[in-house]
Amino acid sequence: MGFLSALFGGKQETPEEKEKNSNEKNFNIFKYDGVKAAKIGQFEYAIRCYNEALQIHDDLETRDYLARALTRTGRLDEAIEQLQILTDAEPDNVALLLQVARIYHLKEDYTSMDAICNKAMQMAPANAEACFLSAQAQMGMSNAIQAVALLTKALTLNPGMGIALMMRSKALLQLGDIQGATADADQLVRANPGNEDVLMLKARVELKAGNHANAIAIYSQVIELNPFCVEAFTERGQARYETGDTKGAQEDLKKVLEINPEALADVSGEYSAEGIEHKVKQAYSFINPLGI
Repeated sequence: MGFLSALFGGKQETPEEKEKNSNEKNFNIFKYDGVKAAKIGQFEYAIRCYNEALQIHDDLETRDYLARALTRTGRLDEAIEQLQILTDAEPDNVALLLQVARIYHLKEDYTSMDAICNKAMQMAPANAEACFLSAQAQMGMSNAIQAVALLTKALTLNPGMGIALMMRSKALLQLGDIQGATADADQLVRANPGNEDVLMLKARVELKAGNHANAIAIYSQVIELNPFCVEAFTERGQARYETGDTKGAQEDLKKVLEINPEALADVSGEYSAEGIEHKVKQAYSFINPLGI
């Protein structure tokens, strides 16, 4: 056998080489089986595969895949543990820091999120996403003024960042700056005229400004786009009720209860024609369509 191997240029593997090649083969099988599983939404299986791969040898890319899969399954603390290993290995990687910040946002741990974002902004002052995520943290801590400043910076760095423009409009609305909120909402509508979320924002701004007719018309646009939008029916009903259109408010409230009977769980009793005006009044007394 040795003579034939030498004759044909072959080389016999040592036991150590065989073990190494076998481990590498098994590592790749586990890693890429995990990738395939994650692509079709089988995240628990993907997590098992990634962990098996990491038992064979450490690999930063596999840890990143594992962190993403853990996040998708709601195992957020475990995901942060994996990302901490990655950030220790790559301390200058801003993208990793922002990934951690997003997980803290999911955990509603805005203090930790803000600290991570500040670190990212120090490392990359021109990173618009870091500014945006920091603004999200500030909004979570009810610091709308700081959020507006950060969102303005994000938009200076990236004028096309629609999500930052939307959040700034909402923050300005909270601060009572109707003019500023309107300007941002109008810019969004021009860029995204058929977007449901944008139209909902514009309707809320109009409602806050006291322009009930405009708000009702825009809520109606949203309902045309999505006939099952509970928020649009609820808030249009609120606007109708405030203008004295009790019948229209009743119709919208009925629709809300048809789509989602639990949406108005605080309204007790059967929904019937008898006493309906009182029920509508009761419903719209506790609904805050603006969420502010």
